[in-house]
Amino acid sequence: MIKTTKSLSEILKEAKTVVIVGCSPDPYRTSNYAAGYLKDRGYTIIPVNPTADKILGEKCYPSLNDIPESVEVDIVNIFRNSRYSEMEVKGVAEWKARTGQNPVVWTQLDVSSAGAELAAEEAELPYVRNKCIMVELDKL
Repeated sequence: MIKTTKSLSEILKEAKTVVIVGCSPDPYRTSNYAAGYLKDRGYTIIPVNPTADKILGEKCYPSLNDIPESVEVDIVNIFRNSRYSEMEVKGVAEWKARTGQNPVVWTQLDVSSAGAELAAEEAELPYVRNKCIMVELDKL
């Protein structure tokens, strides 16, 4: 499900910076592989994980709120268990209110929840539900 006025191809073609919430430093985890995949294709990646200082050579932030406000974010890709998805989307909504930015919230396969989708709708955040960003990028 996509709740945005733009197509997935438009979102991916226009985006420059992707925050990866739940990015793992473990190269065998999907979130790490996806981050590397995006980086290799020219995206600026910003890993978010409170347990790591750097991932794939990039500074890692403990939370979305720790990313400097001057950094323009196009997509917030959520790679956490679905039980946290609503909390993470609410965090993006709070970040949006503080920074004035309106990134696309992208939830990976099996990460979304009804609560997350509702939180995005209430915050008027563009929302992509249960889509693999690598698969969609490959379609381009």
